[in-house]
Amino acid sequence: MANIRDLKKDINYVLGDIIEAVYIVDAANNKPDSKEGAKIIDGAIEAFDALIAKVNKRDVENRRAHLKEVREELEKKSKNLVDQLNKLG
Repeated sequence: MANIRDLKKDINYVLGDIIEAVYIVDAANNKPDSKEGAKIIDGAIEAFDALIAKVNKRDVENRRAHLKEVREELEKKSKNLVDQLNKLG
């Protein structure tokens, strides 16, 4: 099931990169530990937990369609977090 492994890696890399970008923007603006940045990081962690739980869910009828929905949800949540990140900078 390389597809599942790749999806888990994508979730990890995308949300991890968003968290890293928050730290970079905060450091560039001389605002370490800003409340807005912490909110984005918390959102990324919550999204990670929710998406990984959905990937690991085994009692679905159509596994392929379920994983496609998880990938689409990752795109939506990451786009929302990136939009918040852009407002931060």
